Amino acid sequence: MTAHAFPTGTILGYPRIGRRRELKRAVEAFWAGTIDAAELEARAAELRAATRERLAALGLGRDDSSIPESFSYYDQVLDAAIAVGAVPERFQRLQDDAGRIDLAGYFTIARGEGDDAPLEMTKWFDSNYHYLVPEIGPDTAFALHADRILAEFAEARAAGFLTRPVLVGPVTFLLLAKAAEGAPDGFRPIDRLDDLVPVYAELLAELRAAGAAWVQLDEPALVSESIDEPRDRVLDAIGVAYDVLGSAEDRPAIFVAAPYGALGDALPPLAAAPIEAIGLDLVRGTAPERPDPATEESLASKTLVAGVIDGHNIWRGDLAHAFERADALRSLSSEVAVSTSTSLLHVPHDVDDESDLDARLVSWLAFADQKVAQVATLARGLAEGRESIEGDLDAASAALADRAGAPGVRVPAVRDRLAALADRDFSRAAYDERVAAQESLDLPELPTTTIGSFPQTGDIRRARARLVKGELSDGEYRGLMREEIERVIRLQEELGLDVLVHGEPERNDMVQYFAELLDGFAVTQHGWVQSYGSRCTRPSILWGDVSRPAPMTVEWSTYAQSLTGKPVKGMLTGPVTILAWSFVRDDQPLGDTARQVALALRDEIGDLESAGIRVIQVDEPALRELLPLKLADQPAYLDWSVGSFRLATGGAAAATQVHTHLCYSEFGVVIDAIRNLDADVTSIEAARSRMEVVDDISTSGFDHGIGPGVYDIHSPRVPSAAEVQALLERAVAEIPASKLWVNPDCGLKTRGYDETVASLEHIIEATRAVRAELAEPVLAE
Repeated sequence: MTAHAFPTGTILGYPRIGRRRELKRAVEAFWAGTIDAAELEARAAELRAATRERLAALGLGRDDSSIPESFSYYDQVLDAAIAVGAVPERFQRLQDDAGRIDLAGYFTIARGEGDDAPLEMTKWFDSNYHYLVPEIGPDTAFALHADRILAEFAEARAAGFLTRPVLVGPVTFLLLAKAAEGAPDGFRPIDRLDDLVPVYAELLAELRAAGAAWVQLDEPALVSESIDEPRDRVLDAIGVAYDVLGSAEDRPAIFVAAPYGALGDALPPLAAAPIEAIGLDLVRGTAPERPDPATEESLASKTLVAGVIDGHNIWRGDLAHAFERADALRSLSSEVAVSTSTSLLHVPHDVDDESDLDARLVSWLAFADQKVAQVATLARGLAEGRESIEGDLDAASAALADRAGAPGVRVPAVRDRLAALADRDFSRAAYDERVAAQESLDLPELPTTTIGSFPQTGDIRRARARLVKGELSDGEYRGLMREEIERVIRLQEELGLDVLVHGEPERNDMVQYFAELLDGFAVTQHGWVQSYGSRCTRPSILWGDVSRPAPMTVEWSTYAQSLTGKPVKGMLTGPVTILAWSFVRDDQPLGDTARQVALALRDEIGDLESAGIRVIQVDEPALRELLPLKLADQPAYLDWSVGSFRLATGGAAAATQVHTHLCYSEFGVVIDAIRNLDADVTSIEAARSRMEVVDDISTSGFDHGIGPGVYDIHSPRVPSAAEVQALLERAVAEIPASKLWVNPDCGLKTRGYDETVASLEHIIEATRAVRAELAEPVLAE
């Protein structure tokens, strides 16, 4: 292998959805049948070409491997599974004679089809991105199918670019996988490492033959202490995998990136491996301090890639400090490069697109394009000396100072209210007392409900767009939303649901809606980021102290309640989720910011109660998401995150039934925290994992109301009544029926009405069947 110098500046990945969500629209058009695979391929190629040209214009090189080839049609973990042949048995019918999967098959694995459930989905480390969980068994037949990876690299070469292919590394791939159905007890996907690594070696050889100088293998699992695998086994796996891959002569140079935290005890085995470059996240992690002599000697021969530009957040930041952190690595190696801390898929494309944002706020921000430019600046400083970039460093420092003193960043009244909080503000009446008080709701056994949102139709979106353009008055818009709410209420009554929702037609997003009504927030026009697949969100910007100038949801909830005698849930987004799904200020502890949001929600709950709303849901789907990857940091996080929820709900009366909702979170990992939230009812994702969560619920002794989801709303599949009934029967076998609720996994916003109505009809049918089963012993007596 011929050595090639690593570029002085690079990024770990770039947003792949397109500046105006071009990929989302093309993929959804393909799903709808309005374009064919060839047209989708053509649009994706145009997007990749535009990305390469944009990155070159921002300062990355065309021929030095500084531009990562990190595109994906849906998910990078799914891409890796397809590339190594890890196709679940139920989808092997989609493979051709050579074992390849076409685009239609690729999306079928992601989204499911008929009775074949898709791959499970869960959060990608401590981000709001979701990945698809590979299914690995003892007989999974690993084989290389890297046509798409090689084709995209060749496409770039033909356009005059030498890019750096990016793939999830073998250790992370197996650590994130789950045991396939039917695997024997005790089997772990990491058991297959020796079988998988040769496939990666084969891929490296093919990339080398195609002309690749560097390849990037992403190994974020190495920084996480929350992986369900003994730490010593993880460390051993590093040596096994990278001794083999690094020792292969027929390969590109290997860059192992380890974003989302400090490598810690994973650094020595990685440093000892015969690889050429190691990426260090110096935003969430720290530089290695005083490594042992053997590690220090190993690092001296490697390129250290300093991840000093925050890929997680959108603040311009302290560029001078970032340069100092990168420059300090020269004490460990003479070869130092600068990069983003993570892939930039977590941030929007370009702050210059945001013409409606306050100019002062814009001066404090850096989206993906601005971060690429920052990388280029720091790289020039490393190459030419700090004096060559002093002007850029000073400008960033001036913006940081301006931000600290700007009006609204610190509001005395908000801070005084926080300082006056007492222990009593974080607690409600005892749970048993609340259960007795809530009997007046007169709910049946296995009460049915939904999580909150109903499908956002084209009519709803067009009405919102017309309001923004000034084509509808505020009164006309509100009238249309009231008509939609009435339709949703009538539909739920016809279906036979027990606790209703107003459907949230007035909400463009469960966080942005509140951000637009709270002081201390700003919202963007084009700040889209990928959440999963074609699903994109537009995180708000939490820049200052938070307060509530007026009620936010009372009008809609009280109108819905006036239409029915059944209870209607008031719907709020919890403080942790508002933080997790926003770009949050980084100049004070997250716990302080969460408590500010909690106080605003506490006021809203009080107003909902005064208006006669008896059931209030405070969604916290992101509770698990922000859990720190390092065990030592978790207790403090759980303290402030649970505390902020309890502060928000602590003023609710005993007769008010407080619900919360969590989705795509490993329930067992945070079961004590969920218990400590002290919600009366918790709903949680469970359908895609086939009710695996009920084991955790049962063994934990969780004794509050619980609603494990029976309908996977992230797939277009309509579950049959028999399928839902089987899930409910499994839940009833483990959880007392008196505590059990029946609901979908999540809100129904992204689904269409036909599939929603059919699915809810099946849920009601299955619930009635299980209620009848539960009543049979009583009738027999």
